Amino acid sequence: MTDLIAPDAALAPDRTTATRRVPADVEEQLERHRRELTGYCYRMLGSAFDAEDAVQETMVRAWRAVDRFDGRSSLRSWMYRIATNVCFDSLNGTNRRALPMDLSASASPPVMASLGTPLSERTWLSPAPDGHVLPENGDPAEVAVARESVRLAFVAALQHLPARQRAVLILREVLRWKADEVATLLDTTVASVNSALQRARATLEAQDLSGVGSAPDSMDDQHAALLARYVEAFEAYDIEALVALLHEDATQSMPPYALWLQGPVDIGRWHLGPGYACRGSRMIPVMANGSPAFAQYKPSGPGGRREPWAIHVLRVHEGRVSSITNFLDTRLFALFGLPARLDAD
Repeated sequence: MTDLIAPDAALAPDRTTATRRVPADVEEQLERHRRELTGYCYRMLGSAFDAEDAVQETMVRAWRAVDRFDGRSSLRSWMYRIATNVCFDSLNGTNRRALPMDLSASASPPVMASLGTPLSERTWLSPAPDGHVLPENGDPAEVAVARESVRLAFVAALQHLPARQRAVLILREVLRWKADEVATLLDTTVASVNSALQRARATLEAQDLSGVGSAPDSMDDQHAALLARYVEAFEAYDIEALVALLHEDATQSMPPYALWLQGPVDIGRWHLGPGYACRGSRMIPVMANGSPAFAQYKPSGPGGRREPWAIHVLRVHEGRVSSITNFLDTRLFALFGLPARLDAD
């Protein structure tokens, strides 16, 4: 992690410059907001890596300008303003990030030819560790709202909105800011904020994204037992047992490939065909996007050593697994604090 007091050599002299009125505990004050700002930037950008970069840039800009902070707003609001501008800069001219189901209305046949070539990393939404984007504690109702607002489907839905509408929707409906607070942050009027919010809602409703599906099951003993059976079946590569856990219209996708599968039959055929190389994998549980997830280590290294392969993000609904998104990006393992490899045994 970059030192916020001296993020680069050019800033280091500022620590001893008498003309700067920098509070002694400024680093601690700025760092206090890192996690919530990362969650905000992740919802805005749809990429955990971009969100981390955006927050680091926010911290650097805040440090450089902290002596000019006039106190008319809270430090938190001021930092959100900086983060919003960083996100706007990042989103300028870029296409929205998506999930494979957003690119094609029809599911793919479960054959190798459907895989095609991997698309650019900037095409896809990426998962985010819960520990980076969700509050550690707080009011249970607010924590529940925060968890729902980082689900993959909701973050994918946000990508359909222009940047300013996206910011307004997140600030008003997720973070519960007042309209006048958002207007101050965006240098606009309350009427403009309300109009942007209405247009954002209309866009989601027009694309049937307002609900982004039924709420996932809450984590209880039955839910935990289902996840345990999923891991057991996958590690044993018992595909009959695995597909028995799936919802009748379950989907599976594998960014960076555009392929997506639907239904237990096709998902099972994929695992017994092109996906058979995953036999012998091991899984480590993690939490991503407010959902249960597993890091898959595939036996592809020397002597059968298991190496990072994919992060499985699951959605459970009505007692069955309704969605499996396998993110085939091994950079994610370091982001989630996972080991670089597992021993063969």
